[in-house]
Amino acid sequence: MARTRTQGEDFTFVNPVVKYLLFLFNMLFWSISMVMVAIGLYARVMKHAEAAMACLAVDPAILLIVVGALMFLITFCGCIGSLRENICLLQTFSICLTLIFLLQLVAGVLGFVFSDKARSKVSEIIDSAIVHYRDDLDLQNLIDYGQKQFSCCGGISYKDWSLNMYFNCTLENPSRERCSVPYSCCLRSTEKVINTMCGQGMQDLDYLAAEEYIYTNGCIDKLVNWIHSNLFLLGGVALGFAIPQLVGILLSQILINQIKDQIELQKYNSQHRADPWY
Repeated sequence: MARTRTQGEDFTFVNPVVKYLLFLFNMLFWSISMVMVAIGLYARVMKHAEAAMACLAVDPAILLIVVGALMFLITFCGCIGSLRENICLLQTFSICLTLIFLLQLVAGVLGFVFSDKARSKVSEIIDSAIVHYRDDLDLQNLIDYGQKQFSCCGGISYKDWSLNMYFNCTLENPSRERCSVPYSCCLRSTEKVINTMCGQGMQDLDYLAAEEYIYTNGCIDKLVNWIHSNLFLLGGVALGFAIPQLVGILLSQILINQIKDQIELQKYNSQHRADPWY
């Protein structure tokens, strides 16, 4: 006669709430990662090949693709690992999240401690973006938005726009925009029609004369001042990034421990099934 199953054999250490909560958590960010990759690929394909290769390091589309692909791989491990109760995938997911969290923490501390070097690096990035301003429409829109939002022009000053081949002030420059600055540097006007040529010849003027028409202060100082005045907001954003990572790490570790306990229970049951006194 077949032996009836005992209540102990039906018991499981794996909590379905933890398991499916981790699965839904990863599924949400997995979907977001696919959208990011799709947007990045679409933006990349729609660009001219020459423009895409010219500013590869500062292309926002590349950033979307890289971050989206990384998030896709990590959340894929979390999704499948939680659904299949696979310890290897869950540990990979947990380790990756921990490393990303630590890297963000280290980057924040280093950026605060070595603020001068961080400022120099930001200056290099802005200078590179200025050089490729006309090569990439997405980058151009991003720079224009930043200059209008922070009421600034260039990296250190409006004369930084001489780094761009179209705005360069050398006599050999045949461009009609020679010694000019983008219209986003111009002081805000109440006119409905935007004068895109308002920055014409502004680099030929000194600071006092130019400030009557354009923003002469660089965006780096404006950005630093904005950071100092919005530390609580930035702290909240950083916390918003950290909490999902910590939640993912915590849930994965709880599920890993529960799966290990369940494996031990199964081993114990299999060892005692042949025991007639069991």
